[in-house]
Amino acid sequence: MKVVAYSIKTYEKQFLAMANKCKHEIMLISKALSAETVLFAEGKDAVLVFTTDDVSAEVIDQLAALGVRYIATRSTATHHLDKDAAGRRGIKLANVPAASPLVIADHTTIPHHLLTSDALQQIANQTIKNLDLWQQNKCVGKACVCAKGCNKI
Repeated sequence: MKVVAYSIKTYEKQFLAMANKCKHEIMLISKALSAETVLFAEGKDAVLVFTTDDVSAEVIDQLAALGVRYIATRSTATHHLDKDAAGRRGIKLANVPAASPLVIADHTTIPHHLLTSDALQQIANQTIKNLDLWQQNKCVGKACVCAKGCNKI
């Protein structure tokens, strides 16, 4: 799967690389997703975002026009995702469900040096798992945050 990851922090790169194991072609950029940076998603199947990215209806429409079919957030928080706009455009959404006490609900408010390596690796692992399942045309289960829902695993 071809993917662009927005708002990547230096400390995230190693964890995503270990989780990915060269399965997906992921372009990592430090810029936030916005109407001005959406063109980085051209030719991509999916985008990885964070809570600081603009995932509004306007940006989702632009992503859909570029052919993006999936958006995965690297957090449990989903307030930044316009679920209705994604549903209208047929874009599937996923997050990192809080399956472990190590995974923080919204780690934007917690300095990264206070997150354990285990927590950061779990976030990366779930993010890549979401991509893996979508690539196999499967539901992402508890990570699914689509507006209309789907058959949960």
